[in-house]
Amino acid sequence: MKLIVGLGNPESQYNGTRHNIGFDAVERIAALFGAGFSRGKGKYLSSKISHRRESVILLKPMTYMNLSGHAVVAAMNFYKIDRSEMLVICDDLNLPSGSIRLRAKGSAGGQNGLKHIIECLGSEEFARMRIGIRVDEQPLNSFSSFVLGKFSENEKVVMEKVLPVCGEAALDFAINGIEHAMNNFNKPVV
Repeated sequence: MKLIVGLGNPESQYNGTRHNIGFDAVERIAALFGAGFSRGKGKYLSSKISHRRESVILLKPMTYMNLSGHAVVAAMNFYKIDRSEMLVICDDLNLPSGSIRLRAKGSAGGQNGLKHIIECLGSEEFARMRIGIRVDEQPLNSFSSFVLGKFSENEKVVMEKVLPVCGEAALDFAINGIEHAMNNFNKPVV
């Protein structure tokens, strides 16, 4: 069994924001399988799918981004999933829009959801997929207002091309592992 976690913020005011692209990614995967999300045994929503005989749990923490670790650990404990069987999907302000980057492990790189998961697990050793949200190289006055801001119409067009690729990469991880997914999907999408 694999766990694919999409990070975001739970309230409807955050729908369509850059910080919620992880939610968008797992929702897109669930939709491919005609699956919905329901309350789990912790502060999360989950959806169970089967892909090529592999059971996959899609997860949306219902905590705020910077407390994502609590929900992730609760789900890992409930489903008895090791961190080697988990992929976390999140936004990345340091990557250009239209790109994704998969890694087998690593630091939080300034992403507060990843930071909290690392703190709760006591380890950086879990796979992650970062989705680039940086539009240009202009300095930002406020990182938080940018990541919590809604996508522009041009950004939405880019994300509509990126999200299906994110789904393919996540499902590749579920079947073939992180190294295989990295080899196939670590390149610009748009």
